[in-house]
Amino acid sequence: MKIVAIAPRFIVLLVFFLSFASTAYPFGFFAHRKINRMAVFTLPPEIIGLYKEHIEFLAERSVDPDRRAHAVEGEAPRHYIDIDHFGPEPFAAMPKKWTDAVLAFTEDTLKQYGVLPWYIDVMMQRLTHAFKEVDMDRILLLSAHLGHYIADACTPLHTTVDYNGRVASHRGIHAFWESRLPELYAAEYDFFTGKAGYVSEPLNRAWELIKTSHYKVDTIYQVFDSLLLHVSGDLVYAHEMRGQASGRVYSQYFSEVFHTALHGMVERQMRLAVNTVGDFWFTAWVNAGQPDLQAMESRQISRRLLRLLRKQETEWNQAANAAGRPNPP
Repeated sequence: MKIVAIAPRFIVLLVFFLSFASTAYPFGFFAHRKINRMAVFTLPPEIIGLYKEHIEFLAERSVDPDRRAHAVEGEAPRHYIDIDHFGPEPFAAMPKKWTDAVLAFTEDTLKQYGVLPWYIDVMMQRLTHAFKEVDMDRILLLSAHLGHYIADACTPLHTTVDYNGRVASHRGIHAFWESRLPELYAAEYDFFTGKAGYVSEPLNRAWELIKTSHYKVDTIYQVFDSLLLHVSGDLVYAHEMRGQASGRVYSQYFSEVFHTALHGMVERQMRLAVNTVGDFWFTAWVNAGQPDLQAMESRQISRRLLRLLRKQETEWNQAANAAGRPNPP
């Protein structure tokens, strides 16, 4: 009798957490893994061996920052920048360098509205140092995490205060664009973006990603609003099984018409992410003096790092209070 009484409540809670997960993660776990995986194939012969040998690690650890964002205070602002908070011409108003931006807007304000481009630069410096030290564990882990933040910068809704909707009818668009659409259609995308190239000014490149992404925000909302006016309400949503629970999602029909109306935007942004991740990995290696990595190709990730990662995952899963960015009302 107790099991019968508790089970429905358990299912309700499970549906809640599945729903929360589907709306909380930038570019979706699937897309982040795919981007890191495909970025490996942009690399030159001198370093592709190491990355191919550990491609599963690079793909799986790409989602660590999202797992951490909801458990570790201060992580969430590293995933976005609400650039439109800073006025009608935000890219003119916002200094690119961190110290100049702090002087202009204060560090507290920047952390409140996101620090993504600057954190990409920080991660780039850390990866370069790991290459200089020829520290395989750190090279691979930092590469995986840097890939995540670069992919976030290629996600338009990570550049706006309206990250999950401008009005109530938009609620859920965040996960719709960056999780559901890639999951449904990435198999059709062309992820072979060419060879990685050298990035002379990584911070400037990070800002270029933010600008490119931000200029797509209006299009996303215009297309979405238009479809809501022309698609029958009973065709917008559907219920699908996720694991052992059923949850409400945007229907495959509505997903298809939205995806088509965006004219390849999601594919272009994912390709941009793949290309840029490869560029940054390659650039960090070059800036470190192009160390010889071939001796590492037969080595395994250290047990010490794997134990640390398992410990961190346990801590993230057991976090009592979510520390990530809250969904807007």
